[in-house]
Amino acid sequence: MHQTTEEPPAQEPALSRRLLARAAVGAAATATVSAGLVAGLPGEATAATGRRRKKRRHKHHRHHHATTPTPPPVVITPPLVPEERSLLVLERFTGGWSPTLGDEVAAAGGIDRWFAGQLDPAGIPDDFYTASSSWWFSLLASTDELWARDRAGTEGMWVASANYERWSMLRRMYSQRQVLETMASFWEHHLHVPVDADGVGLFRSDYGRMIRDHALGRFDTLLQAAITHPAMGVYLGNAVSTKKAPNENLGRELLELHTVGRASGYTEDDVKSSARILTGYRVDEWKTWSVLYDPTAHWTGPVSVLGFSDPNAAADGQAVTAAYLSYLAHHPGTARNVAHKLAVRFVSDDPSPELVDHLAQVYLANDTAIVPVLRALVASDEFAGSAGAKMRTPDEDVVATYRALGVRVQAPTAGSSAANALLWQTEAIGLRPFGWTRPDGRPDRAEAWSSVSRMLGSFDAHYSLSGGWWPSKDVVYAAPVDWLPAAAVRFDALVDALSRRILGRPATDVLQTAAGQATGCAPATVITADHGLVRWDMPRLLTVLLDSPIHFTR
Repeated sequence: MHQTTEEPPAQEPALSRRLLARAAVGAAATATVSAGLVAGLPGEATAATGRRRKKRRHKHHRHHHATTPTPPPVVITPPLVPEERSLLVLERFTGGWSPTLGDEVAAAGGIDRWFAGQLDPAGIPDDFYTASSSWWFSLLASTDELWARDRAGTEGMWVASANYERWSMLRRMYSQRQVLETMASFWEHHLHVPVDADGVGLFRSDYGRMIRDHALGRFDTLLQAAITHPAMGVYLGNAVSTKKAPNENLGRELLELHTVGRASGYTEDDVKSSARILTGYRVDEWKTWSVLYDPTAHWTGPVSVLGFSDPNAAADGQAVTAAYLSYLAHHPGTARNVAHKLAVRFVSDDPSPELVDHLAQVYLANDTAIVPVLRALVASDEFAGSAGAKMRTPDEDVVATYRALGVRVQAPTAGSSAANALLWQTEAIGLRPFGWTRPDGRPDRAEAWSSVSRMLGSFDAHYSLSGGWWPSKDVVYAAPVDWLPAAAVRFDALVDALSRRILGRPATDVLQTAAGQATGCAPATVITADHGLVRWDMPRLLTVLLDSPIHFTR
């Protein structure tokens, strides 16, 4: 991988400036983003209590280190950082930068070879899957087992859904198949099934695993699997839809959200035909929860939707359903919608029509295969010029922060285990991974996530994690002294080394200024293990980096 130690321009991306302005941090916020805000924001009681205790001890011992002779600083070689394009690909298609990720790219022979390997996840070890799948019984339990546990009061189905959310976040933190996890998250928001919807808890983990199986395959096969999956059927009413009383919810959302979109001009008659085609896929809700295809429930008779037509004469309508879903997957309207969503997710909030059209053409030319579209997206000039143009959502923020700090979550035991606390942290910032209640999926534009409350929630989570205060159970944090690159180092060299390690780039003058203001250290101050910065104030310094616009954007 080509690497550089050159200083980037001090100018922050436009989105970063808007983000800070929306948060009312002030016109000069990029210079003071952490200096006054990282010191004691309101938050979860356990974390706040720990911080107050730490700060009281800090106040009492602040000058204790002054009597210890300070050795001369060691001149360190700054850690190498990825070149700009490599970092852009990594920030958009992984859970966030980490030095380990940089090592993987170097071992692969550069970002292009690394990305190509990630697009074929079967060739990548998945050790974390084996290790973590047993952390929660519900992850691999059958529907019968989950229902029995719900009925017995052992574990409600909503808990099973929450366990899947936690597991999905952990996979984005630690899985070696980073692009697969990123794309699985993308499709789970496109083909959205909220975790809290009635009845879906028995099927939600299986739905997520199904998405992973198809996330880097073809959209036509993914669409077929998702629309006929019991989780989707239960959520949008198709599981109880019959020829006598077709439920239009799934038939409508299939057209509006999952495929062609409103611009295709579908009519109410199209919606009715769409719903009739999908009848027959049943779930015995709130009784046995058995999943079956029931030909006696399938509506028969001619159907027509946006140019698709079929006599639909057979009692078993699975063949016409497959033909219909394939038709929709290959429709130009679907190509544009999928291309636009991919461009919004991985390029910018407002991608150009030219880029969307190009990606749509690639999608259609490759029989709805996703990998060629991703390759075309990454190769585009618009992608290359989009650094810092996307803002992290709440769950992305939490995932990236754990990765940046090297926090290691361990198998949960009980109570407020770190693995269980992930959702509390994410919800305190704004939204759980699949907690969006509407079928249109989580919004993916900066304006949805740049409120004052979101910023303060993120600041608090960053500070708690930087101090290792909460979560405090079943988790391993780096010790403050572990952040020192040498036994004695100048403060400005320390800030630069931390910026390279946590953010993947050298520290700008703005970041150096903010770090000095937050900690009271001058650039030439020599930092050792006995210095007050290491003994008491390292969380302040780490939070300067995490609260910067660089970490908030990707």
